[in-house]
Amino acid sequence: MDFSTALRTERLVAIIRGSDAEASFRTVMALAEAGLPLVEISLSGKDALGVIRRARAELGDAAWIGAGTVLTGGDARRAAEAGANLIVTPGLGAGLEESVRQGLATLAGVLTPSEVIAAEALGVSALKLFPASAGGPAYLQALRAPFPELPFVPVGGVDAAIAQAYFDAGAVAVGVGSPLVGDAADGGDLDELRKRAAEFRAVCAR
Repeated sequence: MDFSTALRTERLVAIIRGSDAEASFRTVMALAEAGLPLVEISLSGKDALGVIRRARAELGDAAWIGAGTVLTGGDARRAAEAGANLIVTPGLGAGLEESVRQGLATLAGVLTPSEVIAAEALGVSALKLFPASAGGPAYLQALRAPFPELPFVPVGGVDAAIAQAYFDAGAVAVGVGSPLVGDAADGGDLDELRKRAAEFRAVCAR
């Protein structure tokens, strides 16, 4: 399954930014076991590249393991070497350009129409509307008026309650960090993570 198909099928990208590398790895595995296979591991987390390597080794070549907060070309190259096959950026820049050059799936951070046009010209896989909380579902709906066919993924302040509103506004998926992951990537309760995962899965299956 290619990334665009996986994104539209699963409708959720889980975002992990942990202070504990072992806990972050356990979080990735718990999410995969809970049926949430699209995972972004932020490079700003503890030993993120090591977590990506371990996750790739454990989950195999078919898994979608993303590297997030990719800012530079070096970030993109190191992430790919560690096994990331999805690159997520907070905005436009060298990290995104290098990821596209390498042929990696890309989720590019945009907020304004000009950024949407620039990202689309690069040939990105999907558009990360970030921070989505700056305008909410109404802003996404307005932004989609000139770009009705483009795949938008709101990220930032998305919880289970508002996710449906983003879907109703035309989002193909949502990206969710702390409302889903909570403190699991810092050593918190994985059973609570599994409960939240089930709640989000239910929203995404509607």
